[in-house]
Amino acid sequence: MTDTNSQKIDEVLTRGVENIYPSKEELKKILMSGKKLRIYSGIDPTGKLHIGHAAVLGKLRQFQDLGHEIIVLIGDFTATIGDPTGKSESRKPLTRKQVLANAKDYKSQIGKILNYNKSNIKFFHNETWTNKLKPIDLLSIASNFTVARLLERDMFQKRIKEGRDIHVHEFLYPILQAYDSVTMDVDMEIGGNDQTFNMLAGRTLMKKMKDKEKFVLTTKLLVDPTGKKMGKTEGNMINLDDNPEEMYGKIMSWPDNLISLGFELCTIISLNEINDIEKILNPRDQKARLAKEIVKMYHGEKAAEIAEEEFNKVFRNRELPSDIPVFETDKNNHFVLDLLFNAKLAASKNEAKRLVEGGGVEIINGDKKEKIADWKKEINLENGMVIKVGSRKFVKIKIK
Repeated sequence: MTDTNSQKIDEVLTRGVENIYPSKEELKKILMSGKKLRIYSGIDPTGKLHIGHAAVLGKLRQFQDLGHEIIVLIGDFTATIGDPTGKSESRKPLTRKQVLANAKDYKSQIGKILNYNKSNIKFFHNETWTNKLKPIDLLSIASNFTVARLLERDMFQKRIKEGRDIHVHEFLYPILQAYDSVTMDVDMEIGGNDQTFNMLAGRTLMKKMKDKEKFVLTTKLLVDPTGKKMGKTEGNMINLDDNPEEMYGKIMSWPDNLISLGFELCTIISLNEINDIEKILNPRDQKARLAKEIVKMYHGEKAAEIAEEEFNKVFRNRELPSDIPVFETDKNNHFVLDLLFNAKLAASKNEAKRLVEGGGVEIINGDKKEKIADWKKEINLENGMVIKVGSRKFVKIKIK
């Protein structure tokens, strides 16, 4: 039996939701009838699971708790094509070996959000059926779409204006994602708002191939004030396997106007409690509560408390972290770019140069602190010296 409590359904269809197709009213009517829906969301293993995935998975959890059947689809075939969504150039193709390596820990991480103790959850892989398609099958599926419709995608229009290439395999991506819906015979698909085009392609194909309605629910995106999604380049993307201190610190670096959206998308705190938090606490304390709640979800209460204590120790009391990674070397002198790269404080020497030029590199030796302003500088290392990059990266020097 599914839960038909009107208040619960209203929250599921409102909290963190951007759009519902064909309409919220029609979907609510179905949910209130008690019909058990088959609902899915797809994840292409192109990298680590992050907080953006968690927002969608959290919506799946809400429907799971209402008693509906949940499918998590691992896009191990579509990931090798590369979703063109939001890309100004074609994605670099991934090998199947890379895809499987990326997906290795997905199930355990997803288990922190979805309830594996319930029987209403399944995992599928679209390689299972997509690789069985014959050319005649693919032609039949593709015949349900027009080039004009596929070219409506905003990123394709942008590429055309800029004279950039659009590759044929990129057209196939939404078609094959649409075929996932048909194969699994789903009633509904959930995904981020940036996936609207792909998910509506599935709705089109369901109508044409199965004469069946498919609901599409899009969630809000976790974006910064400029509308840009959280990302690796900005250094604020929270991966679900980040350690508690790193996760807490990244959230504390978010702009204040992201706090409300963070509570709505990334926590299970009730909307009433969120309203109380926003009324009572100042932005800094609101963000601390948000950080603690998110860390607690993925690492537990104790880890969240330790992460909070550690953050306050470093950023409020200006002390060094309790546990600093050690960089061992047999050289007393290092050029700063070599040091940052070799100590894994920068992903490349170009990044190291940008960090120095941006004033983000500091040497702490006892009570002495020195900002490094010259990226050509050679540093005389001493045992116990600490290299600090930005606000959250530290290494302690150990000379062999």
